[in-house]
Amino acid sequence: MMSYVVRPGDTLWAIANRLGVGLPQLLAANPQLQNPNLIYVGQRLTVPTAAEYVVQPGDTFYAIAQRYRISVESLAAANPQIENPALIRPGMVIYIPARPVQQYIVQPGDTLWAIAQHFGTTVAALQQANPGVNPYQLRIGQRLNLPVSNQGQEQEIVVPRENYGYDEMMADLARLRQRYPFIEVGSIGQSVLGRDIPVVRLGTGPKEVHYNGAFHGEEWITAVLMMKFIEVYARAQQRGERIGNFHVPTLWRQTSLYVVPMVNPDGVEISQHGVDRSNPYYDLLLQANGGSTNFRTWAANARGVDLNNQFPANWEREAARGPRSPAPRNYSGTGPLTEPEAIAMADFTRAHDFRLVIAWHTQGEEIYWGYEGLEPPESEQITNLFVDISGYRPVRNLQSWAGYKDWFIQDWRRPGFTIEVGRGTNPLPITQFWPIWSRTIGIMLAGLTV
Repeated sequence: MMSYVVRPGDTLWAIANRLGVGLPQLLAANPQLQNPNLIYVGQRLTVPTAAEYVVQPGDTFYAIAQRYRISVESLAAANPQIENPALIRPGMVIYIPARPVQQYIVQPGDTLWAIAQHFGTTVAALQQANPGVNPYQLRIGQRLNLPVSNQGQEQEIVVPRENYGYDEMMADLARLRQRYPFIEVGSIGQSVLGRDIPVVRLGTGPKEVHYNGAFHGEEWITAVLMMKFIEVYARAQQRGERIGNFHVPTLWRQTSLYVVPMVNPDGVEISQHGVDRSNPYYDLLLQANGGSTNFRTWAANARGVDLNNQFPANWEREAARGPRSPAPRNYSGTGPLTEPEAIAMADFTRAHDFRLVIAWHTQGEEIYWGYEGLEPPESEQITNLFVDISGYRPVRNLQSWAGYKDWFIQDWRRPGFTIEVGRGTNPLPITQFWPIWSRTIGIMLAGLTV
């Protein structure tokens, strides 16, 4: 339990909403309230909390809030004992609000009914969580609170949002494993800076399929795509449901899908948060970035090597046409498979018998499916199916070598694909997530059946 001091303009509903607790729980924790509509400034309320968190070295209020999918304001409100959130120190105990209020950003064509259907709630519940919102005049970009269910409905774990990074992914994987204990979560290795590279197994079947995301740091939205699919697919298995025409329990028995959501965790962190002098490669990275401290479009790993130029499939040709030293992208390194992330992906692939692999990238809405004429004839048929599902443009050959897909096709002569999702300039804004999702979830499911 923690205490909260009522501020000017507060209502019980607003306090519950800000701190992420249900109104009934807040009332139950404060039996002294004779009239819930009559609270006064300075009044001290008891607020139920779900957990305590011990501040770790390097933590900031913002990073902790992001990790637990709450706003900095909510975290600060839950910790009135902290006078200056900018001055937290390792070992300090802070309170995490019990049930974070999720938000949704209105997209083109949205209606309150459609949003309610998507999140498994009702229009009435949405209206109650968003007083003053006119359901007939939703605005693109408007933020809506998603109601906290009082009827046992599960909240979404993976919530697409800007700067969804390594810490958010790892926290969500822990929650997914807790909710769906039948999924297997492991590690294929570590990054240059020592971050684990997680892999998730979905299914028990003898046929093996592999998907990966975020080979490039600036393409972090593909990690969110992989994480959301893990959640949706695991939930359908738990409930014995279909997703569209696909009966998930049947797929689960037939196929084992191995997902590596974030191949390049260091690159994602560099793209989202830049670098400081605590990074052992600070000088190298700053020089590679032309002296700029804006790393937003950074694609490479923490040594300035493009991981998708690291595989022994005409590596020399790719290296000859790219930068000769560390760079934000396209530097192939000093040889194939010199970087720990690429080595981990190669060892992981060799340890399995993958029927098909898909590397998810951004952007261009294209499906690359060939390599030097070594792809099997069925690759074209599978590509045509993916095109029918997504409307993406098929591209057989590209003057590019040394990619993961290239190496897989070369060494196994099996279907391999690079799918470029979305359109625009990397990093793609999170507002593109749901349009991307609607055009690619069918590919993710069909890839398990072909």
